[in-house]
Amino acid sequence: MKGFETWIGCISPKEMSTSRKNGSPGSRSTDARYFLKQSLSTPCLNALQGCEGIYIEDLQGRRYMDFHGNNVHQVGFSNPEVIAAIKAQLDALSFCTRRYTNRVAVDLAAKLADIAPGNLNKSLLCPGGTEAIGMAMKLARIATGRHKTISMWDSFHGASLDAISIGGEALFRRDMGPMLPGTEHVPPPDEYRCLFGCHDRGGCDLTCARYIEYILEKEGDIAAVIAEPIRSTPYIPKAEFWQTVRKACDRHGALLIFDEIPHALGRTGKMFTCENFAVVPDMLVIGKGLGGGIFPLAALIAREDLDVAADRALGHYTHEKNPVACAAALATISYIEKNRLVEHSAELGRIALGGMKTMMDRHPLIGDVRGLGLFLGIELVKDRSTRQRASEEAEEVMYRALSKGLNHG
Repeated sequence: MKGFETWIGCISPKEMSTSRKNGSPGSRSTDARYFLKQSLSTPCLNALQGCEGIYIEDLQGRRYMDFHGNNVHQVGFSNPEVIAAIKAQLDALSFCTRRYTNRVAVDLAAKLADIAPGNLNKSLLCPGGTEAIGMAMKLARIATGRHKTISMWDSFHGASLDAISIGGEALFRRDMGPMLPGTEHVPPPDEYRCLFGCHDRGGCDLTCARYIEYILEKEGDIAAVIAEPIRSTPYIPKAEFWQTVRKACDRHGALLIFDEIPHALGRTGKMFTCENFAVVPDMLVIGKGLGGGIFPLAALIAREDLDVAADRALGHYTHEKNPVACAAALATISYIEKNRLVEHSAELGRIALGGMKTMMDRHPLIGDVRGLGLFLGIELVKDRSTRQRASEEAEEVMYRALSKGLNHG
């Protein structure tokens, strides 16, 4: 492909030859030999040997600004304060056996209760976001006595079977056989490509929100609406959308669960994304950057009155209260607060979005720009009137960016 050839041209023929011949540990060829192949992970773009701040570094010593980072780098890669906290905790208490607790885990739960909006005061920890979504689904069933859910097409909540059942990406669902029963799906609040045609009526008129209430009313026994408050592509709905859905859930006895795994902890200019919409969910799921981009850690944060499953096992994970992971999370939150990264994200995002709008004036390939804090997106189209996606052009942009030292996908 043309874009790949453009990027790969920055690797010398000698480096390519040596890599293929030696298959050195950590190389792309060695990776393919030992790892099962799967979409989105293979083939690898390259092999890394370092990461620091906003940069990743490959085996050839080239550094790239990483605008992707798997959404884990709110405090930058290899943050020295997070690393110091991890090292100190390793010397103090490196593991906590199940059915015991520890000071660091309790401190983290208390901190999450302190910074979370509304009355989200109770937490459960687990190693990853997918598991936290699973715990939220189970708690919703227990709390409501119902099992049905409403989620969105094009959404992503993890790759396990329960998570792809509520997820909406064909890449994860196709040919996987029966999904969980009762998982209803609705179109996402994507104003630019609204399935209900709101862009032809001058903008979002909340038809998509009313459709959610229509399903809540007709089904009558929905346990929860589970959604990302903004989508990573990104879709950024009006505040009125979530406010309307919040009221609809209350009217029909359904819980509202927000998946903020990719963008909580300041990326949108607020500590939690839902704060941009003045809506408090019944449960909030966070992860990815919670462990400082070093330790895998996620949390389910729920309303205090949803603490109703003392006789059930919602998660029961081996590393549920891992003190080292919790130390990393506390150091991450402390760094965000101390350095006012939430406010910085809001201001820098405002400047960046203004620059993106200026770019749109110059480049017909750009169909739309949107963002919330530093959660930013540029949509490329072949024609602004038809809004036909420019997929090939987007791929070439990605590889050209790599050739200039920018990783963004």
